[in-house]
Amino acid sequence: MRIRVNRVHYPVVVLGYGRRAGLWVQGCGIGCAGCVARDTWAADPATEVEVGAVVDWLRRLPSDVDGVTISGGEPFDQPDALLALLRALHAWRAGTGRPVDLLGYSGRSLTALRARFAPHLELLDAVVPGPYVAAEAPGGMWRGSANQDLVPLTALGHERYDADVDRPAGPTRMQLGTDGERVYHIGIPAPGDLEALEAALARRGLVYGEVSWRS
Repeated sequence: MRIRVNRVHYPVVVLGYGRRAGLWVQGCGIGCAGCVARDTWAADPATEVEVGAVVDWLRRLPSDVDGVTISGGEPFDQPDALLALLRALHAWRAGTGRPVDLLGYSGRSLTALRARFAPHLELLDAVVPGPYVAAEAPGGMWRGSANQDLVPLTALGHERYDADVDRPAGPTRMQLGTDGERVYHIGIPAPGDLEALEAALARRGLVYGEVSWRS
């Protein structure tokens, strides 16, 4: 089974509990206004990789992985590939000897996910459902806008995320990563954060070329 992937990154410390592996899928048919990841929208077949290649990457990571965050793009736009990935992640984490949670993001509502993707939810420990609504930003902890919920789904999910369900986001925490000539942001910026970062970098002589987060 193949899945479209925009990028992977480790460690991620701003999208869920602990030190995590991050996977951003490629392709989103929702297209929320104000999305900061427009580079993940196009369903580009050239980005397809084998699910097994993703698991091989995870196996090469240090042994301190606390979880995997799956975002995008819209993961549930690739339902068969996502299900295959989640099953493979379950098999991988069973051999890690440590609790590893699986956190998923979706622009679909929780009602829609439960109606159409129940087998997928059974394999996630927590999910953040709902479209990003710029007028309701920022959201709570790990969320972009206030309409989005953080929903623990398993015992491990409740253990790690119950305290964050009603917790405000607090100060923005973001990471920067690079992939060749591309620099990408990891995390959930509040309104104006990326513009402020761009201005701060410009004052130091670093100028962005194209950016995916500007309308």
